[in-house]
Amino acid sequence: MDLQELLENILKGSKYLGTYSLAELLTLTASRHLNAIAVAKEGSSKYYLAFLNGEPEGALFVDTDGSLFGDKAVVHIRGDRDYVLCDVKPDIIDALVMGCRIFEKEHIRKNVMYTVPEIGRKSQGIGVVTLSVRREKQPQNGVRVSIRKDGKIVGSDITTGNGEVSFRVMHGDYVCLVQERTQTVTHFPIIFDESHPFHILDI
Repeated sequence: MDLQELLENILKGSKYLGTYSLAELLTLTASRHLNAIAVAKEGSSKYYLAFLNGEPEGALFVDTDGSLFGDKAVVHIRGDRDYVLCDVKPDIIDALVMGCRIFEKEHIRKNVMYTVPEIGRKSQGIGVVTLSVRREKQPQNGVRVSIRKDGKIVGSDITTGNGEVSFRVMHGDYVCLVQERTQTVTHFPIIFDESHPFHILDI
């Protein structure tokens, strides 16, 4: 069994802690001294970070060309993705890190400071994005919706009778957070540009 298979098997049996940007991930794990594994997916690529007592100690990057470990993997750990975080026992993390240890931890923190622009995507433009919160096709009134860019909340509002909220923002990639009355929070990644002014968020 290779390291990726081992990681996936561990994650299947682990407690889900939430989905976070890289900046949020580093802040949360450090403040709570978490022992955890974070994973992000983009196309055929996967990005793993292992945290021991709140510190990023291990990294793995996997794509169709193969795998990179430790400091070589960290180059691919960027701040413009959302990472699923799972609670994992410290002894398991300790064993995993032996195969993918990070020595140059400042590289991760540098990656939070900037993101690599995506080729072919328009970076300029501003407009109004409308989000419709629905459950079983029915509009949901009185639900808090926030919209996040690069780990920062850029807008927050409560849905009206038609289940909609609107925000004036720049074109780009965002994460919408829908908080229900039960305090359950669901994350929805969206793209906002001239071709995508409206999104349905099914909770």
